[in-house]
Amino acid sequence: MSTQTLSSPPVQHPETPPKRSAVEGIKEGSRQLRGTINDEILKDTDHFSEQDKQLLKFHGTYQQEDRDTRKSRKKEGVGKHYMFMVRCKIPGGRLTAPQYLAVERLAEAYGNGTLRFTTRQGIQLHGVLKSHLKDTIAGINECLLTTLGACGDVERNVMACPAPHYHDGVHQQLQDTARVIATHLAPRSKAYHEIWLNGHPLLQDPGAATDLEPLYGQVYLPRKFKTGLALPEDNCIDVYGQDLGLLGIVENGEIVGYNVLVGGSMGTTHGNPNTFPALAKPVCFVPASAVVGTAEAVVRLFRDHGNRADRRRARIKYVIHDWGVEKFRAVLGTYVGGALQLPRPVDVTGYDPHLGWHSQGNGKWYYGLSIENGRVKDEESMRLRSGLHALVERFQPNMRITPLQDILLCDLEPEAQGEIERTLAEFGIRRPDQISTVQKYSLACPATPTCGLALTESERVMPGVVDQLEVELKRLGLEDEKLSVRMTGCPNGCARPYQSDIGIVGRSGDKYTVYVGGHVLGHRLNFLLRDLVPIAEVVPLLVPLLEHFKEERQPGESFGDYCHRLGVEKLQTLLPAKSVKPALEPAEKPAAPKPAAGVSNGEVVSVSTNRINGSGHKAEPSSSTILTMEKEPAASPALPPPEDQVIAVTLPEPAVTEKPVPASAPAKLSETFLAGLPGEELPDHTFRYNSDGKVRETIIHFYGGDQRAQAAAPGSPLRREAVYLGQVDPFRLHAARKLSDTFFVGDPGHERRDRRVEYHPDGSVARTVVFFYQGDARAADVPSGTALRRQVVYEGALAVG
Repeated sequence: MSTQTLSSPPVQHPETPPKRSAVEGIKEGSRQLRGTINDEILKDTDHFSEQDKQLLKFHGTYQQEDRDTRKSRKKEGVGKHYMFMVRCKIPGGRLTAPQYLAVERLAEAYGNGTLRFTTRQGIQLHGVLKSHLKDTIAGINECLLTTLGACGDVERNVMACPAPHYHDGVHQQLQDTARVIATHLAPRSKAYHEIWLNGHPLLQDPGAATDLEPLYGQVYLPRKFKTGLALPEDNCIDVYGQDLGLLGIVENGEIVGYNVLVGGSMGTTHGNPNTFPALAKPVCFVPASAVVGTAEAVVRLFRDHGNRADRRRARIKYVIHDWGVEKFRAVLGTYVGGALQLPRPVDVTGYDPHLGWHSQGNGKWYYGLSIENGRVKDEESMRLRSGLHALVERFQPNMRITPLQDILLCDLEPEAQGEIERTLAEFGIRRPDQISTVQKYSLACPATPTCGLALTESERVMPGVVDQLEVELKRLGLEDEKLSVRMTGCPNGCARPYQSDIGIVGRSGDKYTVYVGGHVLGHRLNFLLRDLVPIAEVVPLLVPLLEHFKEERQPGESFGDYCHRLGVEKLQTLLPAKSVKPALEPAEKPAAPKPAAGVSNGEVVSVSTNRINGSGHKAEPSSSTILTMEKEPAASPALPPPEDQVIAVTLPEPAVTEKPVPASAPAKLSETFLAGLPGEELPDHTFRYNSDGKVRETIIHFYGGDQRAQAAAPGSPLRREAVYLGQVDPFRLHAARKLSDTFFVGDPGHERRDRRVEYHPDGSVARTVVFFYQGDARAADVPSGTALRRQVVYEGALAVG
């Protein structure tokens, strides 16, 4: 089979040019992605123009806004707080220990101090300022990584199963092919190196640029293009969710060819029936020797026939949908120079998250470490970033990022296992065998406060949803079910929610669309169960289905299979009724919460409940909260829109492990758990209860050196009490919503409160309370036993002392 090469120019259409989107004009006039980026970098401003903002995506960075500060900055009369996300393109997720450490240093020096492993096996740095953007991108290139093509209308990061299995050679072949395709389809423009690396000035004559893109031409692709390679027994990359999925066909221990799948994409638009998520369709089979040329041919077909007028309908899935598979196969044949073989009758059969210890088959081992939502950071007692840094610096492993946003530490000696697990324990990092199955198979996109497309929270509330599901699944004896749960803050679907058993897609404010019926294997789309579900009602909505699933499931049936078998009409009969307005006297009616940062007037505001890390303003824990809005967002076509303009929502208390106290028994007010040797016990955490027996708050006690009770020295003084909303796992504080920190001074047994810091749901400081003792002195300046005389409340943070 002959294939055309990268030198093939775009097809010329002599007819009248069709209407094009504004972005097409920006690309065409950009001089191969240069725009005026170089000039704007030199300006003393905090953001780029709209035209350059679009071009920056091709260079691997998005201009964003800190939406958490939008309201306060508007109140202060200042503009938006601009910042940038920088994304590394890492084919197959492979990087070395020095590369990881270099990127981590850049995140500390120029970003917000965290890293995020992406669902496409890359790394993102968040919070980079414009003044640091050039140094950040240059630093990434200095460690032999790149950001070019990590975003934009080009071939994105090429995915491949990351497992370093050397016993079969097949996984290595898959990884090698991914890297070859990534290199072959990378943009060729010199603009990237001119702007970010060598400092050479742009050509004076804009028309003198000669580095025309041999594949992409002047206007590049109509939209992004994503490629992934998988094996039938392990579809960890979600091959059916790719624009171009390549499913390896193995014979006699080697990949002999690939089934070519085209048209997978999760993006859609609420209320637009012309947009939809889609699974890739099998188009043809190609031998391994022709796979790179075929990948290029699919890209060229998309370049020439994709929709350049409407970016919402510009992905290749709409080309194959409008044409049909037969026509697509025939046209693709003209690009490769011959008739194409039909795809082989092979489908995916397995999905491996690659967590825990695994032999590589070459005498060494790899260790898969779970990273919740891909966010590498230190928070409370879980010092993930510090612990991972210590492991990478000590063992210098090769590393691989997984499509589930986890990390594989590779090429480890067998004797390293004990030290690695001790290090994890030292830094408060849970091993894969210490986390729930549902957490292992969960994904969430970043959403607010950084993503400009987000309609709701995602990453910051997903841990609370997982916590609730863990409780219910354990209660039902379903804790070992492979249940994929994915959440996104908008319908663009970056976390691939439409393929999962349970998909939770941001709708508006605190409301989500809930989908069920997909499969962990990723070979079936789910369907809409209920629209406009408040975040606090998502898990209670699913509980009746999980209960029925336990009783009525067929042998070997997954939750997604069960939902698919019953269908939406039957499932609807099992659901709880939609929330109704509680009977409150007018005097009892609470005031409507103010809109959260990033929520405009007319949208439902988000609220916080006793379990969920809410995205809105603080609300007192209660059994019901009324939400008032001016206009409800348009409902999905599958469900009728709400009739009333005032929406009343009952927020049920989620289930907890503590059994309700019998009516005849005295009400339990609190319960404190201690740690330490006999005679040296120290309080570790305390649960405070509501009158109905459910946990209202969790208090964690910290001692000298900010240590928990089990790590503190005997007789250590109390130094801090952290209060969290609802019942939380005392060893998973990073996933909980903190309400306040109270700081103490004084000797053991005579500690005195010095100040209390109270927090907004987004973690920013709401107010600071300072305690003054007799003589109007602070706690550190008075002896023990001195009476408290005054406390002063200040808005926002206050300098210590």
